[in-house]
Amino acid sequence: MLKGVPAILPPELLKALCEMGHGDEFTIGDANFPALSYCDKVIRMDGHGIPEILDAILQLIPLDQYVDHPVTVMQIPEEAGIKDPITNEYSRIASEHEGRGDLLEYVERFDFYDRVKGKSLFVIMSGEKALYANVVIRKGVI
Repeated sequence: MLKGVPAILPPELLKALCEMGHGDEFTIGDANFPALSYCDKVIRMDGHGIPEILDAILQLIPLDQYVDHPVTVMQIPEEAGIKDPITNEYSRIASEHEGRGDLLEYVERFDFYDRVKGKSLFVIMSGEKALYANVVIRKGVI
């Protein structure tokens, strides 16, 4: 047990976060995200929603200060009819931790998948039930 580390973060995730360098990326996938199709390393956190996981992680690492949008989310198609997207919660959480606003970049679904496949070091599989809730985080300098 460590002091100051959110209890929901498993040791495997703490190790992965510690091994990351500036500009490295990871993904937090919702419960429907096909993680193994896009990344070899998957860390399971099935009992937790993405906002809870994101808040815990951002207590330990900064977002990339050298890019305008260090948080990338999957764009929600209009036909999905989602009125209150979970990404609003991501924006609030990121802004609270970073002290700056407008940190999110929205990417089309298949471009998002390509981004994960090409850049994410690992995927955290959450139990998040919200649709189009996937998010890529780019680590900053500590």
